[in-house]
Amino acid sequence: MARKHADGRPGGGRVGKALSKSEYLQHLTALELELNNAARWLQATGRRLVVVIEGRDTAGKGGVVSAIAATLNPRQVRTVALGKPTERERSQWYFQRYVPHLPAAGEMVLFDRSWYNRAGVERVMGFCTDAEAKAFLKQVPVFEKLLVDDGILLFKYWLTVDQAQQEERFAERLRDPLKRWKLSPVDLEARSRYADYGRARDTMLKATDTRHAPWTLVDFNDQRRGRLTLIRHLLDHLPDTAMPPPPIEMPPLDHAPQRERFHDRWRPLPPWPPR
Repeated sequence: MARKHADGRPGGGRVGKALSKSEYLQHLTALELELNNAARWLQATGRRLVVVIEGRDTAGKGGVVSAIAATLNPRQVRTVALGKPTERERSQWYFQRYVPHLPAAGEMVLFDRSWYNRAGVERVMGFCTDAEAKAFLKQVPVFEKLLVDDGILLFKYWLTVDQAQQEERFAERLRDPLKRWKLSPVDLEARSRYADYGRARDTMLKATDTRHAPWTLVDFNDQRRGRLTLIRHLLDHLPDTAMPPPPIEMPPLDHAPQRERFHDRWRPLPPWPPR
C-alpha cells in the first residue's frame, strides 16, 4: 500500500510557508469546537475512541496530544504516556500494561507513544530481543483486530520529521531550561540512529498497516501545520458527530452578587506581585 500523509500527499517534504501564531490559533479554535462536538457525541453514543500518536524523538507527539485534549473534559479524555516498564511488567504479556488504559463507554484515550514502543525505541536501542520484536509485529494486528471488533474506534498516526528539524529541536531543548527535561540519554543516542529508526519504522508499517487499523502519516516538520492536519483528519474520519450542546437555562440571581468572606485567621494569600 502506498503511504499517504493525512492531507493525501505522498510521504515526505514540506508544504507551504509557516503559519503565524495568530493564524494557527484561529484555525485551532475552529477545530476545538468540532472536538467538543465529537466528545459530546462519544458520551451520547457510548462509543470508545483510541488515538495512537507515534513518531521519532522531537516529532511533536506531546504537542498534538495537548492540542487535542486542551479544551476537553479531562474526566472523559485521558492522555496515556507510560514510562519504563517495571520488572514485574517486563514479565507480563507485552500488551497487558496497556489494556487497563483503554477507554470505557463515552471516553477518548490519547496514547503519547503506545505499544509500538516495541517496534521502535525498544528494537533500535536493544531493549528487547529480535525474537520479541518479531513476535510483537506478528501479534499486534491480531490485538488491534480484537479492539476494533469490540467497537473501539482506533486511529494510528505517525509523525514524520526530517533530521535537520530534529537537530534544531534537540538544540532548542538543550538551550531552554523549561524544555531540558525532554532530553534524555536515549534521545541523544537517537541522533546517531536516525537511519536505524527509519528502517524500524518501515518494518513496522509493512507489518501493521492493516485494513482494520491503518496508519496515517502526518508531516510534522512544521508542527503547527502538522497539528491542524492531524486533528482535521481525525475529525473527518469520525462518524457524523454534529451534536450541539444541550440548552441550559441560567436564570438571574435573585439577590445582589455576594463576596467571599472569611473569619478569624483564614485569609487568602496577597496577590502577586507584592505591591
